[in-house]
Amino acid sequence: MSWLIVLLGYFLGAIPTAYIAGRWLKGGDIRQMGDGNMGARNAFHELGAKAGISIFFIDAGKGVLAIFIAQLASLPQAALLLTGVAAVVGHNWPIFSGFRGGRGEATTIGVLLALITQPMLILAGPALATLLIKKNVTLASCVLFIPLPLVCWWLGVPGVFVAYSMGLPCLVGFTHFLRTRRSARVEVSNP
Repeated sequence: MSWLIVLLGYFLGAIPTAYIAGRWLKGGDIRQMGDGNMGARNAFHELGAKAGISIFFIDAGKGVLAIFIAQLASLPQAALLLTGVAAVVGHNWPIFSGFRGGRGEATTIGVLLALITQPMLILAGPALATLLIKKNVTLASCVLFIPLPLVCWWLGVPGVFVAYSMGLPCLVGFTHFLRTRRSARVEVSNP
């Protein structure tokens, strides 16, 4: 049963929200627009603010839903945490669109919001303010994710969730590194 829920987490994460929106709104593949990323930030720039914000909330909702289903199924803690990872992996490498997805920021936010709600809400204000003032998603993500383990520790969150609050954002950073590196190679080879 646990593995079915983990697999369901992957498939929820793999729903290609930005791809569907790109086809519906512009008749094109979002992976061929802007920075080629299939996430909320690229959708915001290429499909408009309403689409980008909607995609952010849907992608975050995929993470929340995966965790809620795992909690309803009373999965052991390890399987619960693995379900969250699976949702982010599904978003980043979705089977439905050739394993080429987004960076996982919104889905990670959803997973962490469902698991460690209070620390996430405490840091949401500064992160949102950074986004609105600086207009920089990466900087806002840093404001949210970097102090998160410290806030978790300060609030007495169990150690496994403190570690998870570090590990899951590292997956986002790793994906960002891979995508940025690939984009840089494409630009160098196509001057």
